[in-house]
Amino acid sequence: MTDQPILELKNVETYYDLIYALRGVSLSVMPGTLTCILGNNGAGKSTILKTVMGLIEDQPEKGSIHFLGTRIDGKDTEDIVRMGISYVPEGREVFEELTVRENLLMGAYTRKDQQQAKKDMEYIYGHFPILRQREKQWAGTLSGGEQQMLAIGRALISRPKLMLLDEPSLGLSPLLVREIFKIIKEIVNEGVTILLVEQNAKMALNISDFGYILENGRFVLKGPASALKEDKDVQEFYMGVRSEESVKGYQRWKRKKRWR
Repeated sequence: MTDQPILELKNVETYYDLIYALRGVSLSVMPGTLTCILGNNGAGKSTILKTVMGLIEDQPEKGSIHFLGTRIDGKDTEDIVRMGISYVPEGREVFEELTVRENLLMGAYTRKDQQQAKKDMEYIYGHFPILRQREKQWAGTLSGGEQQMLAIGRALISRPKLMLLDEPSLGLSPLLVREIFKIIKEIVNEGVTILLVEQNAKMALNISDFGYILENGRFVLKGPASALKEDKDVQEFYMGVRSEESVKGYQRWKRKKRWR
């Protein structure tokens, strides 16, 4: 692991029409780590990933994005993928009318070593054995959890240096969420750097090295995941853990309401 970030955003501003989506966002992701971005719906989490991938036309409006020391803002999405960044979008977006195997091979389209890519299928199946069983099945007939596994596998087969994951727990049962997050951690341990956008703060912080809290397009807090887990505001507003003071206030409110 080096002391230079693999991904760095500097004062990035992104607009949708005339509406601010990101307001001077700066972020660093170190190689070999799992970094998470937490925040409520509409905070701008997904916009960060889409801006990095060049998926929002003519954005960012201001600031710069560097990957492995090379500036990538303004580049085409395909070029960004070829440089070594893969992206798992919110909602998975698998190719429903292709088989599981065909979906995985679509993830390898930027690779020149197509024969090796086919051999790497075994690596994907090692992480997601259910996909081997579903290899010839149409992706559109898979369960939500299986589609999420397929989307991650499709991104992984491109052999990325950095993977961007957008809300992998969305719509999944608690059991499947735990399984997906366990696999995400395993992937990081194998050397793939991950930037994770997630609403499930507790699960994300449990597996992350570093975290950022985003509100209204701005980072309001950042630090090691272990420290964020102990922060009272993070616990109360993002992990559903009420402080003793807030619990006492709520109890006083209930007593007053009961006697009215």
